[in-house]
Amino acid sequence: ILISLLTRVSIYMEILTCKSFEVSFSNHQSSSPLPSYSHSRYPAPLMLCFQQKFDFVNDTGMCPPERNVLKEFYEAAKGQDWTNNTLWMDPYKDFCKWHGVRCENNHTVEVNLTNNALSGTLSDQIAELSHLLVLDLSDNDIMGSIPKEIGRLSKLVRLRLAYNRFGGEMPSDLVNLSELNLAQFHANRISGTMPTLNWTIQTYITDCGNPSDFET
Repeated sequence: ILISLLTRVSIYMEILTCKSFEVSFSNHQSSSPLPSYSHSRYPAPLMLCFQQKFDFVNDTGMCPPERNVLKEFYEAAKGQDWTNNTLWMDPYKDFCKWHGVRCENNHTVEVNLTNNALSGTLSDQIAELSHLLVLDLSDNDIMGSIPKEIGRLSKLVRLRLAYNRFGGEMPSDLVNLSELNLAQFHANRISGTMPTLNWTIQTYITDCGNPSDFET
């Protein structure tokens, strides 16, 4: 009988403790509400968006696609060795504040990393920055071919890839860049034939490397 009575008292005390906790938590909520976060304003930490088990990996507010593209670009161009990579890959900083990146209406419109010790290659993922107006990667040490996917950047007005180590054929897809008014490819090792571009203003400098249309 004594054991049964003690058991009932113990259960009753547990119930009282839970009720007391609920009242305390409820009072805390009413006096100091928890902050409400907007996905678009407070995205998830960068690395979390590359974890397959993360429930919001396909949520564009939690995992901004352009931030993912810039991460791929950074890794391909060996960003850890750049002269200035301020805020790049910071898990909590807005990608629009990364060095060399400029945004309008939360979209990347400019990537300007001239003379910044970029190397490696230029990721074809750069073409996913569909609002890009300026791409200036001149005076670096980027190798490999110029991705044909750049031809999908239909809003691009300035493209400067001069003074790098690009090689291979000039992609014919660049003919689609009808908004370009400045294009510089000199001091590379590009060969082949430059596609005919329908530019309103032609400020076009090509060059050097193998004998081709790019000779100075």
